[in-house]
Amino acid sequence: MSSKDEIELQETHSGPKTHVSSSDGDRAALARVGKQEVMKRNFALMSMLGFGCIVLNTWEGILMLFALGFQNGGPSGLLYGYIVTWIGTLCIFITLSELASMAPTAGGQYYWCAMLGPRKWRKCLSYVTGWLTVCGWQGGLTSAFLLTGNMLQALIALNQRTYVPHPWHALLIMYAIIALAALFNTLISNFLPAIEGAILILHVVGFFAIMIPVVYLAPEHNSASEVFQLFMNEGGWSTQGVSFCLGIISSVFIFLGADSVFHMAEEVKKSSINVPRATVGSIMVNGFLGFGMLLGILFSLGSDLEGVLNTPYGIPFLQIFMNSCRSTAAVDALASLLLALIFFSTIGLIATSSRMIWSFARDRGLPGWRLLSKVDSTTSIPVNAITTTCFISALLLLISLGSTTALSAVISFTINSFYGSYLISAAILLYRRIAGDIRDPATEEGGEEAAGIHRSDVLSWGPWKVKGLLGTAINAYACIWMVFVLFWSSWPTVTPVTAATMNYSVFITIFVAFASGIYYLVWARRTYAGAIPEV
Repeated sequence: MSSKDEIELQETHSGPKTHVSSSDGDRAALARVGKQEVMKRNFALMSMLGFGCIVLNTWEGILMLFALGFQNGGPSGLLYGYIVTWIGTLCIFITLSELASMAPTAGGQYYWCAMLGPRKWRKCLSYVTGWLTVCGWQGGLTSAFLLTGNMLQALIALNQRTYVPHPWHALLIMYAIIALAALFNTLISNFLPAIEGAILILHVVGFFAIMIPVVYLAPEHNSASEVFQLFMNEGGWSTQGVSFCLGIISSVFIFLGADSVFHMAEEVKKSSINVPRATVGSIMVNGFLGFGMLLGILFSLGSDLEGVLNTPYGIPFLQIFMNSCRSTAAVDALASLLLALIFFSTIGLIATSSRMIWSFARDRGLPGWRLLSKVDSTTSIPVNAITTTCFISALLLLISLGSTTALSAVISFTINSFYGSYLISAAILLYRRIAGDIRDPATEEGGEEAAGIHRSDVLSWGPWKVKGLLGTAINAYACIWMVFVLFWSSWPTVTPVTAATMNYSVFITIFVAFASGIYYLVWARRTYAGAIPEV
């Protein structure tokens, strides 16, 4: 690698400290990590908090994916698994937020690996992490379209008893959703921060609008022992412990996506502070809302637990709504609100996935990087990247025509990709932290303005971090938790394992690794430098 390809950043402070505006401060923060500012900073803390919350969609995800966790673990397994996952997710994103404060770029994980990784391995680690992150967001976006399309088709079947659902019907619905979500990200992108703020209000109001009637109108309520002490093993596993661990994976999935805020960092004001705050804040807000929804649903299930899993409507939460409200019209109203919130999450998912593609292409990590790294001069958004991520999702959704297990495979692959990128980044940070390689700029000349990476690879903490042994313990626990999740995420959910119930995510992951490795050897190793300095 030539010297110009190394990460060398301008010294950002000389002489007396001077006051800079938030715009100048954000521009300087990008310059410290070698990047030019090309995006408009339209997002403030609250709009970014709304963005993160609606992409996470935790309480909505509990309803949508209820069966996946309920069959392995039952009421108690689902509840305790949720708590454990919430704690693990919080530790992960406290760790990654420390990195985001050091280097608030749209690249996120792959850039941090290029910044923190050992000189000999940083390029390789960064490249692998970049592909994992791109694929993770593409899988997350595709799964959201799958869930939305299948849910809308189930609603049609609920209201039209003569309707015979076909996979291609759902596919056309998904394509319509892609087109509408893409419209929000292009033609009216300037209004996206205001829209996200309004969606945050709907996210909170919708929680009460669904939970209150479901709990209040339920004909019977379960006892505390049936919620806190009843475990189930509907997957047929040899032990309840195995079943519980597999059930945790559904909770892991509904907490995926908190790094969406990281990849929007170059569009956030005061990003070194607001990106970590919005990330951790979205996990806290969604965690409490999700816990409340889970408790409400578990206490309102009634005694017919098998009936909920084997519902004629095909989706368990529709049966839960019907059991409580006993009215098709009421079910339609509640489900439509939920459907709207899931749709709004696809808007944020497209935005995040496109920024990740744009950033990785900017550093020449993807085929067609010249085209994908372009930013529209009028709107200051990566239109080519937005079009590409929507087109890839449209192709991936074709899998649903021939496979009923497509959703499970996409979910597991998404978890593998996300957690793989998180683990590499967090492990490198933990190593650097223990080795004492990261200095505290607040104790040195230049203060917080000197945060970032400097010549000779001297690393500095950003303005947001957890100090001392507590920070190290959080980093370590995050790594342990991610190894646990990666182990269980590739297991099938039921036994005996057949072609229909097999978890194919391992094979998808291997294919992606093989394809990216071939591309790297043939072409990318000549052009990809880890993170190309622009200034």
